[in-house]
Amino acid sequence: MDIVLEVPGQPVPQPRARVTTRGGHGHAYTEKSHKIYVYRQAIELVARASGQKMPRVPSVISIVAVFERPKSHWRKHDLKPTAPLWPNADGDDRAKGVADALTDAQLWIDDDQAVFWQCRKRFAARDEKPRTIITIREDA
Repeated sequence: MDIVLEVPGQPVPQPRARVTTRGGHGHAYTEKSHKIYVYRQAIELVARASGQKMPRVPSVISIVAVFERPKSHWRKHDLKPTAPLWPNADGDDRAKGVADALTDAQLWIDDDQAVFWQCRKRFAARDEKPRTIITIREDA
């Protein structure tokens, strides 16, 4: 069984938690205004709309994060030689937000059933839209 989801829009990394203390106890949180919440809602919406569910089996997840390249990277007809070759976001930060959104959407029981993770990041071509492509399959 393969589940393939395509989520339009710029991928967003899961931010590092901020930590504060209350009454002498540490408390980790992510600011409610962070764009990760909108991104996770988009993933959840696409996952729920697919109507698919992954049974509780060892699973492989592949995430391809396609980022919009900033306009400053381009010359009139091609890429500037100084433009970076890949986005500077950590792959594990990409995967965490995606996996949590899939759990919230009840596409799978929990992301602990993912026994193999693959996360790829790249810039979109000039005429390509940013998006996140998620593939989940049973581990053979």
